[in-house]
Amino acid sequence: MHALPEPERHVIATAWAFRYRVELDAALRFARLGERLETLAAPEALVSLARRATSDEQRHAALCEELALAYGHLALPEPPAAVAEVAPVGLPLRQQVLYELVAACCITETESAAVLTTLNAADTEPRVRQVLHDLLRDEVAHSRLGWAYLAREHDAGEVAWLGRHIPFMLEGSISPTLFAAGTPAEESPMLQRHGVLPHANKRATFVRTLEEVVFPGLERFGVPTAPARQWMAQRQTAPA
Repeated sequence: MHALPEPERHVIATAWAFRYRVELDAALRFARLGERLETLAAPEALVSLARRATSDEQRHAALCEELALAYGHLALPEPPAAVAEVAPVGLPLRQQVLYELVAACCITETESAAVLTTLNAADTEPRVRQVLHDLLRDEVAHSRLGWAYLAREHDAGEVAWLGRHIPFMLEGSISPTLFAAGTPAEESPMLQRHGVLPHANKRATFVRTLEEVVFPGLERFGVPTAPARQWMAQRQTAPA
């Protein structure tokens, strides 16, 4: 696990440390969503799935912490006390919950599952393979929570208002450097063996998942994707 050039090792350690923080944030987010779904009298199956996702993400954080430390990361952040609201101020609670579930599950968790699927198909270190398999199994279920709630809200009323917000959700789901050129270490083929996609592969996976999964799914449930497609086109053509 440690026979790596220092630049590549640093990229891998940083990636697992970033995942650690993302998983901690997700645990708090799902805990809050579970409470709000219960307040809205959502079906018990969805409330239970949100609660299960909370414990899943706590377990994921511990796994990511383990690998970050194994690859030499020294300064993992303290667990956050709370997680920021993502929905625009002023939305009614029902729309806040729909917004957050679409952002967190239909977009972020779906994208995460796509990355993990690609990594699970690679030849990885044994312990990394175990962790990736665990993460993928749960992220698929978390993604389904968002799609199930969107389907329910589509059947109950109007969801087209979400269309204009999707670009903001996408912007919030990516690294600021995703559409910039990667460094040589970030593009190293060595990364994949240790659970990290090379930068160009990560970007290609993000775009492909939007085009093949996220956008068609949103359209199926009545959410217009023209603003999001315009956002993606601008991101792909903007100077690095």
